[in-house]
Amino acid sequence: MSILQTGRILVVAFEGWNDAGEAASGAAKVIARELQADVVAAIDTEDYYDFQFSRPMVSFDENGVRQLSWPTTEFYAPGVEVVQAQPQQARVHVLVGVEPSRRWKAFTGEVLEMIEDREIDAVIFLGSLLADVPHTRAIATTITSQNAGLRAELDFEKSDYEGPVGILSVLGMALEAAGIPTISIWASVPHYAHTPPVPKASLAVLVQVERVLGLEFGHESLAQDSFTWERAVDELCEGDEELGNYVKSLETARDEYESQVANGDALAAEVERFLRDNQSPDEKP
Repeated sequence: MSILQTGRILVVAFEGWNDAGEAASGAAKVIARELQADVVAAIDTEDYYDFQFSRPMVSFDENGVRQLSWPTTEFYAPGVEVVQAQPQQARVHVLVGVEPSRRWKAFTGEVLEMIEDREIDAVIFLGSLLADVPHTRAIATTITSQNAGLRAELDFEKSDYEGPVGILSVLGMALEAAGIPTISIWASVPHYAHTPPVPKASLAVLVQVERVLGLEFGHESLAQDSFTWERAVDELCEGDEELGNYVKSLETARDEYESQVANGDALAAEVERFLRDNQSPDEKP
């Protein structure tokens, strides 16, 4: 079995540039909640965040006392009750935070130290980006890996992206250099309906995480939120003719693309069958 289904795994997501519609961080937080996870380590906020860019939030506690919540990055480990009741989930950890504003190299060093302390075997990065996709269709996701072993074993693609990157790419390259394999799961969020949260995109990311880990996390509330979100965007489109027509054009483009892909897959399968059936007796295994 793959290390993703047997090893100690860290799921990573950062709010900010890599997190359109908060789809990635939303999925990571659902996992942490289902694991009843406890914070076992955190990064000092003063060293890496510009508070004019990532501002602290004020709220009231249960007693009505005002309190501040500072942007940070926290490492979660599964709760004791979950470990006892569902041992297979004990191997999953979560790192959630706000993308740092400065000193990314030092920040990366601290994250790697956390990973080494917890003896993590592989890391799953979650991300989401804005795209020209319709909200009425399944949210498109992609899985890539820069690790040759995982690509060969699980048939993942290698990312060929060149250009500006976020903290996920910086961490990914550092981890690969340290010998820790990584994969990245990204969701495409409709650019015209990206005001967070976008639960449908979070659900799509979470389903892919479940698939690669061979685990299931309860996400019934997220499914219901996804339905409610989609209905709300439907109503928005119904009240805006221009937006409604635009969404229809996206639907047409998406359906045509998927039809072409399906036809291409069918043709490839037919060619393979033809070649297999027409092998000479000596060539057949």
